[in-house]
Formats: sequence, structure tokens, C-alpha cells
Amino acid sequence: MRKHFKFIAYLAVAIVVSSASAGSYDDFFAAIRKDDPAAIQNLLRRGFDPNSPGPDGSHGLYLALRDGSLKAAGALIESPKTQVDARTAKDETPLMMASLRGQLELARKLVARGADVVKTGWTPLHYAATNGHIPVMELLIEEHAYIDAEAPNGTTPLMMAAMYGTPAAVRFLLEAGADPTLKNQLGMSATDFASKANRPDSAQLIAAAAKAWREKYKR
Repeated sequence: MRKHFKFIAYLAVAIVVSSASAGSYDDFFAAIRKDDPAAIQNLLRRGFDPNSPGPDGSHGLYLALRDGSLKAAGALIESPKTQVDARTAKDETPLMMASLRGQLELARKLVARGADVVKTGWTPLHYAATNGHIPVMELLIEEHAYIDAEAPNGTTPLMMAAMYGTPAAVRFLLEAGADPTLKNQLGMSATDFASKANRPDSAQLIAAAAKAWREKYKR
């Protein structure tokens, strides 16, 4: 009988702990949605794991950056427990999302925490170039991002800037040393990307740079 009561007592404790953990989990992701850094810091002080994956498998820091909860993202970056390079199922990192959104100061903090600037596959520089965020591109290149990094399909940051970014972003990459003659696995150059997207200004910039590049390097 004594063992029976002891088992019931342990079970009751387990249920309380489980319920508290579930509550903390819900509170954590609610705090991210509300952009409430104080609530996040309180949960972390109580021992909540900031690397707990959300319902879609993405970690809190990535979700905060994706959804524009910048104060929440800052609180998570400041926590030494946060894994700043945790990847999504699509191999995206928090730094890639900050680069895509043009969140320069948070990108700086991620780099200071050791976020991977030169990961293989799609890179933060690809993402920054996609939306033409030149200050973020400058930061990444200063931190030794490979300017001609190739995505799994051979696409470079210059190609992404040509198709989705701005002429200013294209010019920046060209002046920083991007190779305008490269082609992806479909045989498309950055000029082709710009032409396909009906961006004549970018196409002209790249075509002129490619001509000068070939003359210089005899390609």
C-alpha cells in the first residue's frame, strides 16, 4: 500500500512538471510573437531551453528574425544558451534570415556570437543580395564571406542581386570583386538572370563588367 501511495505521489509530481513545461513552451513562443523580451528573459532564467523547436521545427531565434520580433531576437542572441547557428529543415540559419530582412545590427550581434558567415550551400550573402541590403552585404564581406559562393544549383550572390535585388546591389558586388562571367548549372550567367527579370540597368552593368573581366583575364 505504501508503494502504491508513493507511485501516486511521483505521478502527481510528474504531471505538474509536465504541465509547467508545456506552459513554458507556449509562453515562450507567445513571447516571441508579442516581441516581449522581458518574458523571454524570465523564462530563460527559470531554465527554459531557448533552442526548443517550435511547432514547425524552427527554433525561436529564427522565428523572431523571420517575423520581425527584433527585441525578442536580441534577447535570444544575448543568451549564451542560444545556438545561433541552429538550422531549419531548409538549411536556413538565423544569420541568413537577418541578412534577408536587412537587420544589420542583429546580424552584427550574430556574427559576434560566432554565426557562420561562410556556410556551404545557400549563404547569408545570397540572402542579403536577394533584397539588395548593401550594409549587410558589406558586413558579411568584411567578415570574409566568399563573394562568389555557389548555391547547390551554382547560383551566386551576384545572380540573386541581378534577378531580385537592385542595380546598386549589383554594382556593389561587382566593385567588391564578384565574377560576372560565372554560370549556374543551367548555364545562366548573372546577365541572363537580370535579363530574365527584365532589369535592363542591372543587365547592362553586368554585361559591361563581364566584357572587362574577359579582356583582363583573357576568358
